[in-house]
Amino acid sequence: MPEPTVSFPLRACAGIASRLWGSAYLLLIITVLLWSGNIIVGRAAHENVPPIALTFWRWTLALVVVMPFAWRHVMRDRAVLLRSWKVLVILSITGISAYNAFAYSGLASTTAVNAALLQSALSPIILVWGLIVFRDRPGWMQIFGVGVSLVGVALIVAKGSPEALFSLRLNPGDGLVLTGLMAYGLYSVVLKVKPIVHPLSFLAVTFALGALFLLPFYAVEVANGRLIRLVPASALAIVYVGLFPSLIAYLCFNRGVELIGAGRAGQFIHLMPVFASLLAVIFLGEHLRLYHLIGAAIIGLGIVIASRRPVSDVIERT
Repeated sequence: MPEPTVSFPLRACAGIASRLWGSAYLLLIITVLLWSGNIIVGRAAHENVPPIALTFWRWTLALVVVMPFAWRHVMRDRAVLLRSWKVLVILSITGISAYNAFAYSGLASTTAVNAALLQSALSPIILVWGLIVFRDRPGWMQIFGVGVSLVGVALIVAKGSPEALFSLRLNPGDGLVLTGLMAYGLYSVVLKVKPIVHPLSFLAVTFALGALFLLPFYAVEVANGRLIRLVPASALAIVYVGLFPSLIAYLCFNRGVELIGAGRAGQFIHLMPVFASLLAVIFLGEHLRLYHLIGAAIIGLGIVIASRRPVSDVIERT
């Protein structure tokens, strides 16, 4: 008896999903695109949703959505998760609680474009944390690739005019964003020793712990009278950040790091200025300039260089 015709599209979808799950580059591009949207939404929502509230409800919503799918995996992996509680606490505090709280706080006093451009600092931050925590020495191609990408970022920051870099000033919001990036750099490096469990188990536990650690700070924010404005824009912002840059992007990023390592995965953050610029054109009516395109090309070249293995390493593996 022939198989039902519906089986073909189902198999095709499964095949596409399988190939996507094995492609670090596609997963990381999706991640950066969603995180770019997160910056724009965080900036747009800062007058309606206070930063700690946005962070807390972001992870609470993500947890509610993922838990029905993750619960059986959490139960199966509970012994491993309990043994790895110290690592999970570090990952939850750095990558879930601290990074997002600092980033949203910074977006209240800096522009979305500034925050997006600052994301490129994550690559060297990851390399430094890797050296401090695991004594990982970056290869010369990684260092050179970071340098090339930063040239592209600088071109975008300077709007095609190198003289503009000398007049660039960081405000307190930029400092908060950079503090958050320091936390996220540590998260990216510590992912190297995360427990070997189902991806949904890992997400559910870190989301839950991250929201839990935010509770006291959220209580202080509420006590100080900083409440969510009950308007549709607030709900839309929470839904977006709770689903796309949280659940989907973190699943993609964690898998990308698993496939190619934190240092190489961190190079994709250099795409943030590119995607943020494109989103600004689409949603804010800004114009795409030639320096955006040239900067994007240089950033992409840096990613390619940093992602290549040295010839000696290739020979050794063969």
